[in-house]
Amino acid sequence: MPKIEVNEKLFFNLLGKKYDYETLEQKLTYAKAELDEKPDMSMPENERVIKIELNDTNRPDLWSTNGVARQLKLHEGLKTIDYSTIMNKKNEVTPYGERIITVDPALKDIRPYMVSFLISGKAIDDPLLRDIIQTQEKLCWNFGRKRKSISMGVYRIDKVKFPCHYKAVDPDTTSFVPLACTEPMTCRQILTDHPKGRDFGWILQDLKQFPLLTDATGEVLSMAPIINSASLGAVQVGDTGLMVELTGDNMENLILAANIIACDFADCNYKIEPICVRHPYETGFGKDIVTPFYYQKPTKAFLTHINKLLGTDLDETRVIDALSRMGSTVKAEKTSDDVEFTLYPAPYRNDFLHEVDVIEDIMIGIGLENFNALPPDDFTIGRLLPITYLSRKAKTLMVGLGYQEMIFNYVGSKKDYIENMKLDAANVIEISNPMSENYQFVRSEILSSLLRAESKSANAIFPHKLFEIGKVAYLCDEENTGTRTRQNLGFLTAGNGANFNAAASEIATLLYFLDHTYEVTESDDPRFIPGRQAAIMANGKKIGIFGEVHPQVLENWAIAVPCVGGEIDLEEV
Repeated sequence: MPKIEVNEKLFFNLLGKKYDYETLEQKLTYAKAELDEKPDMSMPENERVIKIELNDTNRPDLWSTNGVARQLKLHEGLKTIDYSTIMNKKNEVTPYGERIITVDPALKDIRPYMVSFLISGKAIDDPLLRDIIQTQEKLCWNFGRKRKSISMGVYRIDKVKFPCHYKAVDPDTTSFVPLACTEPMTCRQILTDHPKGRDFGWILQDLKQFPLLTDATGEVLSMAPIINSASLGAVQVGDTGLMVELTGDNMENLILAANIIACDFADCNYKIEPICVRHPYETGFGKDIVTPFYYQKPTKAFLTHINKLLGTDLDETRVIDALSRMGSTVKAEKTSDDVEFTLYPAPYRNDFLHEVDVIEDIMIGIGLENFNALPPDDFTIGRLLPITYLSRKAKTLMVGLGYQEMIFNYVGSKKDYIENMKLDAANVIEISNPMSENYQFVRSEILSSLLRAESKSANAIFPHKLFEIGKVAYLCDEENTGTRTRQNLGFLTAGNGANFNAAASEIATLLYFLDHTYEVTESDDPRFIPGRQAAIMANGKKIGIFGEVHPQVLENWAIAVPCVGGEIDLEEV
């Protein structure tokens, strides 16, 4: 979980009051946080550092001194600034004058998106500068996947001449003086010779062109996402005007990050001015992006659902008050037998995906200490689910048929779950912010896991008979969550004797002892050889498939022997 260090004086100044540390520890629960380490009280007040651990990764707005202070202040019922005054609205013309950044079409397949804005009004002091750097690192490391999806640059605006240009350049012929250096380096040289280049060069190293941000005079601001220039990118204590830009590959996350940073500065009484970034291609939010920009969609919740889930008897006023203490704007509309709440998130939040998220905020807004512990009003005897009994019986039968049980991860790569299996990716669940491409997709079938194990088993004596009973998941519009999770049985036999008839006899044995009647029909699954595969049908529904694995699939996995395999949805059984 993210940990932040906050300057004690800055934190309590932003909060508007000072707590003792026992009280602060209790209050931090309202920000899903806890006190990690108290400051050294022998230090001067303006040098003391409080260490706070955040227990939630879907609230990046809390990963800063301003963010935590803002949430505690709101929960106390105190007012913050009206953030709508600094937010651009869609289709609304904003006076940005010459403050324009143009984007090179060549960046579409390199690092396509950028957002930017200005802050001004007063000098930056040392605690705030340190907090800016910390916020930059936390957002870009955790939320931005180690700068791959989001990177941030801050520049001294008094030396920047607009319009600026975000362009693709030849890394071997383009050079500038990077931050913390005195001599120019080529963009390629920075990756190997500069400390930040060695840390983050993996993002750009395989590209033929690198992204570069320059101003109207050609002066370099930065090479995203690696390093700022030493001239315009060296922010210092006392600077009164800064330009903030963020680049990456996901426009929604970039706008959210920009909103978070802009609201943090606005809380410190800085003036926020927009910059227009003109893309030559579609971004999902239009071509011209002016930030800060409010794009959040409202979420609805119903009073009956709230009270049922929380076990409370809240009224309309209490719900609105609780959500207001979490920073959201709420409207209530009475229906014939209920109250419908429409929640409009704060511009720095984008974590409301479902009605349950709203209810969670209500719970935190009321305060966990205000919920009384109640004994259960009903008592039951624990027992295993029917699917667990069935799975255990199926495991015993598979072992009796000579199979060895395997257990695999449910998350893997596109190559394993899609490309090697010749499958369409349309229904496969992709993780939006994976830490590695090796853990980017949730498996939609078990056979790929079994083939992966077989690909590493060429030295073992044949035949190999493997099976797994485990979870699979896939996209499904019929479900409330948009996904469906099932318990499946997958099996694989590898060896010269592996064929369709052998698999058919084992399926017959398995389903007979599971006391289940079935029939088979033709199938055209790309994982199996045409004409040597069959769909398993029961009560008019497809419950599984088996057949001889397609030669192309075997070649993709570097398997040199014939394989036969299949899969059964045990929940349908």
